[in-house]
Amino acid sequence: MSVFQRVARPAILAASRSPRLRRTAERLPITRRVVDRFVAGQTIPDALYTVGALRDSGRMVSVDYLGEDTTSVDDADRTVAAYLALLDGLAQRGDTATAVRPLEVSLKLSALGQALPRDGAKIAYENAHTICAKAREVGAWVTVDAEDHTTTDSTLSIVRDLRTEFAWLGTVLQAYLHRTEADCGEFAASGARIRLCKGAYDEPSSVAYRDAEAVTDSYLRCLRILMAGSGYPMVASHDPTIIEAVPAVADEFGCNAEGFEYQMLYNIRDGEQRRLAEAGNHVRVYVPFGDEWYGYFVRRLAERPANLMFFLRALAERR
Repeated sequence: MSVFQRVARPAILAASRSPRLRRTAERLPITRRVVDRFVAGQTIPDALYTVGALRDSGRMVSVDYLGEDTTSVDDADRTVAAYLALLDGLAQRGDTATAVRPLEVSLKLSALGQALPRDGAKIAYENAHTICAKAREVGAWVTVDAEDHTTTDSTLSIVRDLRTEFAWLGTVLQAYLHRTEADCGEFAASGARIRLCKGAYDEPSSVAYRDAEAVTDSYLRCLRILMAGSGYPMVASHDPTIIEAVPAVADEFGCNAEGFEYQMLYNIRDGEQRRLAEAGNHVRVYVPFGDEWYGYFVRRLAERPANLMFFLRALAERR
């Protein structure tokens, strides 16, 4: 395990849970400058501008209104309202809803009330249903994002219920969790859209692989399960090892370029995103926006040494 994985990553993820560090970071102008690399602005017009540029380049999008750990029904209602307005804005673009829909929104159920003390799962389900109904109306897709392992059972239960009405609903599975191979088997057999990522939370070894090589190995095992199934795999990774392995795995299971997609984060490995799209692959870019950027930003720093170095260089240039 590298020094980054063993020392830096746990420390950075611990910072994501610190209200004091959050307040400090939000006051620093330099932090805002770096955040702008990873977050497509704070408003819906900001997000739509970025969507337009990405669509012009031949890439698809998944737009995420940042927010998590909602603590009140009013906050959850505001998140729903933001997604409905976002979907109205996406509809005005006039993108045709094809078999693979170019426009998508990503939801965190915690932002929709999942963790509320009374009926949180029911509230989150109802709010997600409202957003899915709007997405169906405008010809967009919805994918339910993954959070830390304590939410996985609740999240997947809600996804199963929603898919009885919205069969196109996707969800995220995290390869570093020990349980994910079994979850991939279930959802691949049911024809679901699955965004497979490595995982961005600091999970204990009792539930997750901690070593980078073990996570990569798990990812490739899970990818084979998804490619062998009847669903639509979404390969969410910037790792060259993963990306280089995809064509052979797809060929092995007879999955052509129409049957899966690559996904990468906004402004990370942009050149590789363009290369894959120009080669005829489906490429979708995860586009986050909004004021609640701190948790997302810190998890991006913890994912790759290159992201952390970008931040540290920006700090050094300020001196």
